Amino acid sequence: MNLAVELEFALRLADLADAYTLPFYEERAFTVDRKTDRSEVTEADRQTEALLRAAVAEAFPNHGFVGEEAGVSGDPTSPWRWIVDPIDGTSNFVRGIPVWATLIALTHADHGSVVGVVSAPAMQRRWTGAVGLGAAVNGKPIHVSTISNLVDSQVCVTYSSGWDKVGLTSKLVELQQSAYRARGFGDFWQHMLVAEGAVEIAVDAIGVQPYDLAALQVVVEQAGGTFTDRFGVRTFESNSAVSSNGLMHSDVIRRIGPTP
Repeated sequence: MNLAVELEFALRLADLADAYTLPFYEERAFTVDRKTDRSEVTEADRQTEALLRAAVAEAFPNHGFVGEEAGVSGDPTSPWRWIVDPIDGTSNFVRGIPVWATLIALTHADHGSVVGVVSAPAMQRRWTGAVGLGAAVNGKPIHVSTISNLVDSQVCVTYSSGWDKVGLTSKLVELQQSAYRARGFGDFWQHMLVAEGAVEIAVDAIGVQPYDLAALQVVVEQAGGTFTDRFGVRTFESNSAVSSNGLMHSDVIRRIGPTP
């Protein structure tokens, strides 16, 4: 599978998104609405997605497209599908916290997520990954760490009420207490830190969506890591996500799961 052309196109989409989102963020020139789930959304979210949707329709008219804000378009029968979150971390964007990014993924019905770009212009960082082409940040190749013991590991956990609902919040606390250091970077960044080798384990909130995860999965995997849901299933279509350097993944899944 030669994906160099598709990766280059995804990078052009990221350029387009950055040029649009960053001025909104820097000038604080936007209004904030609430969706039905009470999460924030701005015109920067909606308009950026519209720009990327139009660009994909022009370049790949036979592909499908899924965006967080406006849903599905393109060819619904195509095995190829672009999945976009125009601003992952809108709450940060709104509050002036620079940890937000545009997530761009190309997926295939038989192969899953095959191209991913995570562009965080306020952080001046862009992560890329494509099957057969490896993973990088700002063009520099990256790889997960080789730490194999939890006691020596850095762990990142994103708490959400979803963990309370399944009765497993205490397991998250125990996991953090068992690690060398626990942090809560949140959103896309925790998984990109796993891909860079700076963090060994990242456990996301329960309640995430495919557009939150598809781009992240391919970057982590191409950096040599493992990306699954909380049950250990390799997917970006679950409502949970765990990434790691792969050396302790099964142990982490066991630790945060229900008691047998």
